[in-house]
Amino acid sequence: DFSEDTWALHGGYGQSIPDWGQTTERVQTIDLVPRYNHMTIDSLGSGWFKGFHSTLIEIPVHFVTSPDVSAMVGLNLLACYTFTASEQWRPYIFGGGGPVYSFADIPGMGARWNGNYQFALGVEHPFNPSQSLLFEVRYHHISNAGTEEPNDPLNSVKLLVGFTF
Repeated sequence: DFSEDTWALHGGYGQSIPDWGQTTERVQTIDLVPRYNHMTIDSLGSGWFKGFHSTLIEIPVHFVTSPDVSAMVGLNLLACYTFTASEQWRPYIFGGGGPVYSFADIPGMGARWNGNYQFALGVEHPFNPSQSLLFEVRYHHISNAGTEEPNDPLNSVKLLVGFTF
């Protein structure tokens, strides 16, 4: 059943943090993230735990502004749980990852093809059944999993705002 599915568009800012894990380079990005949200299991739990599970597919574009001016493009498959006990503010959590291709020349990244994983906390504020405002904070990790040398990862924090349609 695809009747509850939505599309969303997010925009925001991300920055890797040197010395967080093995991250050595401060990389700054402006992010544009289109997302498809497929409701997988509806009406789970009760009380504050009431919610639904969904599968998210994203095609993020990370416009690198420092130390290079270029881009990274990915494909993410994410599992999400949205809490629906409140009608006005619906918190959600998700995690997952996928491949990332980097056009950027970032010191320490030894490969163009990399992988990423991420975890996020967000909140959705519905305006009507098909439109909502979204706020997210993400932990985002990119590395080549040791397939090339060097393999300095990027451990980043991303702040995003979006809307569903």
